[in-house]
Amino acid sequence: MEDARLPAHLEVAGLLRLTQQLGGFGMVLQKGEYDAGTITILTTHSGKNTRMWERMPQMDGSRKFTCTREQDDENPREFDEYVARRKSQDPDCWFVELDGPDVERLLETPAR
Repeated sequence: MEDARLPAHLEVAGLLRLTQQLGGFGMVLQKGEYDAGTITILTTHSGKNTRMWERMPQMDGSRKFTCTREQDDENPREFDEYVARRKSQDPDCWFVELDGPDVERLLETPAR
């Protein structure tokens, strides 16, 4: 039997609230499918060290957020163009930006 998954809109709302509690700022860049959409997270700290995080299956069956791309400080436009392409390829995917000094720690707990 498959575990019930938290609806995407609730997980996004929780991440935004937790980011605010850490003193950061979060925003939805693209709304995806309300309940079952996948979630892609962009983390940054004052516009620097921007990283893209996506859930990847783990050997134990969990789905852990994993950094799949990092912005190159020398060529930030390349990262932005990549994100724009990804957003247009999957309209069911949520894209959420979390900005703050400790926001990456919010992604450490694997989902089942």
